[in-house]
Amino acid sequence: MKFVSDPAIADKIRKMNQRVKWQDPLVVQRSIDQTRLVLNNDRAEEPEFSFLVVGDSGSGSHYTHNPQRQVAELMLPHRQECRFLLHTGDVIYLVGSSEYYQKNFIEPYREFICGGEQPQRVAYDQMIFEFPVLPVPGNHDYYDLPLVYGFISLATLPLRKILSNKLDLDVGWHGSRQGDAYARAFLDYLKVFMLPPDLARHLDTHYTAKTDTGRCLHYEPGVFTRLPNRYYTFRYSGIDFFALDSNTFNDPSPLPATKQGEVDRQILEKRRVEMEQQKQEIMETSNQLDPNDPNEAEHLDDLRAKLSQIEEIVVDIDKQLAADHKTVVDTEQLDWLKQRLIESWHNKEVRGRVIYFHHPPYVTEATKWNQAQTLAVRDRIRDVLDGVAAEVGSLAEGRPLVDLVLNGHAHCLEHLQTMNTGHADSKINWIVCGGSGYSLRRQRTEGTDLLEDQKLVARSQLFVGRAGQGSQKRRPYSCLRIDVKEGCPPKFVVRPLIVERYQRQWRDRQVQAFTI
Repeated sequence: MKFVSDPAIADKIRKMNQRVKWQDPLVVQRSIDQTRLVLNNDRAEEPEFSFLVVGDSGSGSHYTHNPQRQVAELMLPHRQECRFLLHTGDVIYLVGSSEYYQKNFIEPYREFICGGEQPQRVAYDQMIFEFPVLPVPGNHDYYDLPLVYGFISLATLPLRKILSNKLDLDVGWHGSRQGDAYARAFLDYLKVFMLPPDLARHLDTHYTAKTDTGRCLHYEPGVFTRLPNRYYTFRYSGIDFFALDSNTFNDPSPLPATKQGEVDRQILEKRRVEMEQQKQEIMETSNQLDPNDPNEAEHLDDLRAKLSQIEEIVVDIDKQLAADHKTVVDTEQLDWLKQRLIESWHNKEVRGRVIYFHHPPYVTEATKWNQAQTLAVRDRIRDVLDGVAAEVGSLAEGRPLVDLVLNGHAHCLEHLQTMNTGHADSKINWIVCGGSGYSLRRQRTEGTDLLEDQKLVARSQLFVGRAGQGSQKRRPYSCLRIDVKEGCPPKFVVRPLIVERYQRQWRDRQVQAFTI
């Protein structure tokens, strides 16, 4: 019984290109850079600024509480002092459906959206942000329902009734439609401009910012707050930000056609069977619980989280087991990142660089640290940085090529530092901000050090995730405020904002700020 399906990478790329009319003749004629935006803000040149970060927030109300709304309220006192909010992906669970934007995004973040005082009247595909919100897509923002569930659900039975259980899964009768809901919610969906005159007028109205790479989208809070593409870049106060879509370069390499490869395949197949058995046990257990009992309701929340966790493991296994699997990598995006980083290092106006995307290359959360997708993303980001290092040479003068990398996907808050990896991803600070609303998870039992071939490559400096057992269980949901200081290289003061669910009560949890 499979709850989600992940579109092929080639389909994701093709569909997203169609939605933004990638390299349309009218776009090319105007020398428009479809991977860049300029944030309309008269304070963008000030040497110090702050911004907010959230990730994996997209759950609706739990049976007894709404963690995402609690996190949103954590950020509200900081809104006046911060310039924008970065979202590290998984805006909507479980399958990125447009049906759930109202409940899982617009309602909890209503103060950030124009018309948010009446959130029920805000259409998901017509959102305008009063406060800049700059996301990247997560894997759940691309997920779809298996076709059979969609047909049955369309016949008026919600999925949870089909499954005859009490797990309140955020699933309607369709999924994201290969990321279409995310694109309509956040991207400049040029596909709607079917006639050339309409598209031309739109481009001449909103792509007026002039940069060294051509004209680009002008992001105007309260007026026009669309993103130009699924991956993009912007510069703020001398800091270059690079937003990536890691869903198109996370495909694991196929298992080798060797004796060891066959052994690995058998291990994965056995594990997949075990995962399916666990899912069935969860379904059976859920039927014995009463959602009206506070203790049992929280247990149901935990079971729903466990079910989602198992489903992600199954997706990772399926990617490795695909018999006709040919690894597809979004080389266009990775080449773009390499070239833009090289250009950034040759620009004397730039004093720092931040990259953010969904899948963390380095993480010690128990379910993600050694997934095939995690290792694939690590290898591909590493290859890009190695290529940049070969080009910029002594320009870096001993500095890491990137000052900070922000990720989600792992449902925790974590700060890691890479050691000497033997590659250009050495000595970089990596922060995972994926604990903003959905199914917190624990740190792995193997410890804080990540090894490759017995060599230490990264160490976890801070981990905030689920802890404790039974009545002592703690669920610390989190987001970040990051203060960027004057200077080159700049210092980043990271301020964790945490609200903890403990014994059915909410309380603020203090974690000391740290400087990187």
